[in-house]
Amino acid sequence: MPMDLLAVIERKMPTFSKGQKLIGRFITQHYDKAAFMTASRLGDTVGVSESTVVRFATEVGFEGYPQLQKNLQEIIRNRLTTVQRMDIIDGQIGGEDILSSVLSRVLTQDSEKIRRTLEETDRAAFAQAVEAIVTAREVYILGIRSSSMLASFLAFYFNQIFPHVRCINSNSTSETFEQMFRIGKEDVFIPISFPRYSQRTLKAARYAKSRGATVIAITDSTSAPLAQAADILLLARSEMASFVDSLVAPLSVINALIVAVGLRKKDEITRTYATLESIWEEYQVYEKTEGPEEKQGS
Repeated sequence: MPMDLLAVIERKMPTFSKGQKLIGRFITQHYDKAAFMTASRLGDTVGVSESTVVRFATEVGFEGYPQLQKNLQEIIRNRLTTVQRMDIIDGQIGGEDILSSVLSRVLTQDSEKIRRTLEETDRAAFAQAVEAIVTAREVYILGIRSSSMLASFLAFYFNQIFPHVRCINSNSTSETFEQMFRIGKEDVFIPISFPRYSQRTLKAARYAKSRGATVIAITDSTSAPLAQAADILLLARSEMASFVDSLVAPLSVINALIVAVGLRKKDEITRTYATLESIWEEYQVYEKTEGPEEKQGS
């Protein structure tokens, strides 16, 4: 869990030097901007040297400024409004060729999130999740707002693997619990939530846990609300500060989960897709396209 940096600064404010007080006030009043400033830029903004900013970081309990900055970014993950996110992205992306800048920045950041997710993934937790899913009586999946796309994707493929998958779709808290009131200790509940975190998803996870179900949470941090309710935690990086949530890394983790579960249920899936192919062919579900060789011979 990250320390409550803002509370620490307020508590230590009377003991700070004049320069440290300037830094402290700026951070507490503009933490959303400070989180993305270098030590040099923060010093220039408040009128102190870069070394004063670095010393301030150690004064409030960090090894250096990068750790303080990371803590600030953790704080803002669930606090930033959409307007604040827009202000930050405006400050980070600019120049004459703004469209090209956006394209390069977004794709680069997304690839970096996938790389870091791969490096930080708990392989043992991933294996536990797969085992829990393949042995579950019923699998419940919940994602709210932008996370609903991830939940739908996971449920779409799990429904082709298992006969007992429920993707919870609702517009109210009461409807959510009505769809999962039979959940029990032989079941698995997969809640998916990324900043800004859904209160309803957290409540549902706590309910599932109270009923004895295995909770496999997919979220972005060990300090995320869902982490406390999880029996198994699968983490994926999602750190973009713009008004759009970056779900590339979470989708990759979910993709890996589907493939791993599918390999464990290989025989059943082979029979299932043989049946589905017949159905797709009979009812012309997919458009037939000609390959290069067929076109040349026509």
